Amino acid sequence: MKRKPLFLACALITGSMLTACNDSGSKATSNQEPATTVKAEPKAVAQKSKAILHQKTATKAATGDKSLINKYATFELNSDLSHLSDNQKAMIPLFIKAARIMDKLFWLQAYGEQDPFLKSLGDEKLRRIADINYGPWDRLDGDKPFIDGVEEKALGANFYPKDMEKAEFEAQVTDELKSLYTHVVRDEAGQLTAMPFHLVYEKQLKKAAGLLTQAAELAEDEGFKKYLELRAEALVTDEFKASDLAWMDMKNNKIDLVIGPIESYEDQLFGYKAAYEAYVLIKDLSWSEKLAKFAAFLPQLQRELPVADKYKTETPGTDSDLNAYDAIYYAGHSNAGSKTIAINLPNDESVQLEKGTRRLQLKNVMQAKFEKILVPISEQLVTPEQRKHITFNAFFANTMFHEVAHGLGIKNTVNDKGPVRTALKEYASSIEEGKADILGLYMVEKLHALGELKDGEMMDYYTTFMAGIFRSIRFGSSSAHGVANLLRFNYFAENGAFNFDEATGHYSVNAEKMSAAIGSLSEKILTHQGDGDYDGIAAWMKDKGQITPQLKASLDTINKAGIPVDVVFKQGTHVLGL
Repeated sequence: MKRKPLFLACALITGSMLTACNDSGSKATSNQEPATTVKAEPKAVAQKSKAILHQKTATKAATGDKSLINKYATFELNSDLSHLSDNQKAMIPLFIKAARIMDKLFWLQAYGEQDPFLKSLGDEKLRRIADINYGPWDRLDGDKPFIDGVEEKALGANFYPKDMEKAEFEAQVTDELKSLYTHVVRDEAGQLTAMPFHLVYEKQLKKAAGLLTQAAELAEDEGFKKYLELRAEALVTDEFKASDLAWMDMKNNKIDLVIGPIESYEDQLFGYKAAYEAYVLIKDLSWSEKLAKFAAFLPQLQRELPVADKYKTETPGTDSDLNAYDAIYYAGHSNAGSKTIAINLPNDESVQLEKGTRRLQLKNVMQAKFEKILVPISEQLVTPEQRKHITFNAFFANTMFHEVAHGLGIKNTVNDKGPVRTALKEYASSIEEGKADILGLYMVEKLHALGELKDGEMMDYYTTFMAGIFRSIRFGSSSAHGVANLLRFNYFAENGAFNFDEATGHYSVNAEKMSAAIGSLSEKILTHQGDGDYDGIAAWMKDKGQITPQLKASLDTINKAGIPVDVVFKQGTHVLGL
């Protein structure tokens, strides 16, 4: 049946907002008024007028679950800035201003306009919860609505028309529609067409680019200056490779900025679309020096992966960089719900194969999660005899090698199905996070056996890793990390990697079986990825990506103890004293 033209399915307000509604033009959430339309003509489709959806938020105050604020422990993002020059200190406020623009853009991608929505929530705690979640859905509980009357969150967020079926997209798919940097909208004939981010958000991106250009004039490190100039250009063109390569070449800058549309986790429909985010970072010079040597082991570890040769023919880039940082500002996707404690970028497969990646360990945030969440969890669920093995050094290493392990394995399928990311669609992010988790622990085993990892014994890494599963599972099924941990927990349980004492509710690691499970699970994931086995992974997720009664009881124990699920930040120039 031929579809009638539907201009309201995915809406564009050039330089202002983007959001969506269903094919009847009904409101997306219960506290919004019916849409109005305005005409616009973005450059990419100048020959066709585009209908615009303008969501207005009702003035009536909404009600919802205010207790969700207890899921978060507050942590102040700060760092010692005394070693920075005056120019470097002057760059930080510019970066934070640019990051705040990314924050506004992510709101538009995830929900709609931020300010009218938050003002409609009469309760201060409810506004705070909505601000943390970038909308009315709990990101730590499978995106369940926490405001009364709100509909379920669309899997494709605001990246696609709300009435679009997956089969319709796949029937019309083009490279432009699949691009990381386009919104999918309908043309006048009701067909799907791609709208580049840099046109949708032209006004805001020009402002952000100007701030980066201004900061580049203050840069004392030539590599950092080049990166900022190229990143400013990339924001207004959606051409990011040159700036990604420049970012890989930076070695000596004491400040860092990660900014732009980067991760695709927000797109739970296909995993194709990147979301805007930003981090402002201060390099920890002493810890970075300790970590520098590990990236050199990647080619050797790739050759020794426990999988058939055809799944490890790609050679990881040897120019990878491994450093520790203090985070001083999060924005956009990185600040939504569960907070990232380590970064592995760029995501561009061609850059990874040419130069590798940079792994940034966010040490201050990692320390906060260890002390406020992981240690209390271990006191509830780990057998007393093994609690001595819960250490920050092991937590830091497990997290660090998770990021390093993203560079291992395979980026392109072995059977001409294209890149793993596109072949596995909406499952790509979860299975990639699962791969990085298990191969990270595989790397720890190998480097510990080689005598290169000398802090502690293997039981420290095993036990801390097990406790970390409980921490990450609590991120919920809408998180790629949460689903990856469910798969791994159930796999470990079935293979005896840990024992569970029903009488006490405590877990204990079986080191021998844990090691065997690491090898077999690594092989399983790498094979699925290399084969581009969408159906196989879908079946595995459906069967094993679930919370078992035993696991639910353990999570209930944690929740009853009042242990936070994640952290939320006090951050900004006022916190830094700038």
